[in-house]
Amino acid sequence: MAKTDPGDLSRRILAGERRALARAITLVESRRDDHRAEAAELLDLLKPVGRTALRIGLSGTPGVGKSTFIESFGAMLTGQGLRVAVLAVDPSSARSGGSILGDKTRMERLSRDPGAFIRPSPSQTHLGGVARRTREAVALCEAAGFDAVLIETVGVGQSETVVAEMSDLFILLIAPAGGDELQGVKRGIMEIADMILVNKADGDLKAAAARTCADYSQALRLLRPRVQDLKGFPRAMTVSALAEDGLAEAWAGMQALADWRRDNGHWQARRAAQARHWFEEEVRQGLLARLHTQEPVRARMAALGEAVAEGAQSPVQAATEVLKLLAGGTG
Repeated sequence: MAKTDPGDLSRRILAGERRALARAITLVESRRDDHRAEAAELLDLLKPVGRTALRIGLSGTPGVGKSTFIESFGAMLTGQGLRVAVLAVDPSSARSGGSILGDKTRMERLSRDPGAFIRPSPSQTHLGGVARRTREAVALCEAAGFDAVLIETVGVGQSETVVAEMSDLFILLIAPAGGDELQGVKRGIMEIADMILVNKADGDLKAAAARTCADYSQALRLLRPRVQDLKGFPRAMTVSALAEDGLAEAWAGMQALADWRRDNGHWQARRAAQARHWFEEEVRQGLLARLHTQEPVRARMAALGEAVAEGAQSPVQAATEVLKLLAGGTG
């Protein structure tokens, strides 16, 4: 990747150039030190502009129809004159780090829509399959003038918690199922969801979807009320991405909740808390990087690892020594 002029790139992004946006996202995803410096300068140039979008996190287990939902939902929004960006984080290959899935092939109609921008990104083995730089990609999409940014997770591990830390609304997609399936959904996921959408509410599954929605509605009522919620939220609703039923109602609910949070200060408080979270996360990631990039630290880590494996030193003692080495700035 050639050297980037952050000033020129920022002007092109503000003008809404899609190619410039794609290049900027590639830049923020890079691990090279020079690219990280250019990305930081670019983000600093764009921040004063103050453009914001509605950030919607979407999660659900494989097979629930996330791609079909995003395509139908995104097309509905662009049909209303809104610009929609989709950041779809694919599972990464454990060997190459590359994407296994290809969201542009899963969302052919939306990928051809001039009002939409789709960017699949490999997770690069980061926690829960959520790309470490997705948060910065969201900021770039906002600067480019998009009205809504949909952040799709792979729906495994702790990815739901991670994406909730970078979105204004967190939506959980569920497939029609029986009570056993409800028991399998982690309480923690239910507690962070703002809306639960039971997809595939069409054809032979329509009645099952209604029953599932009723089950989740009852379960949500048992959760402790949250200060940031409008009355009636979190709520469960049925939708059919295939038949495009219920999408307008779901969007109306999202807008109502987002507007209420803006009017009552919860929107600003949430984003402030998220900014603090990601500051602390950057510090953690930087410290972890030093364990692998600084030769003296890496060598000592290897030696201590052998000592721990042989029982010559306890894990706590070894970890304490590494932390002291980092604190001393060795390397």
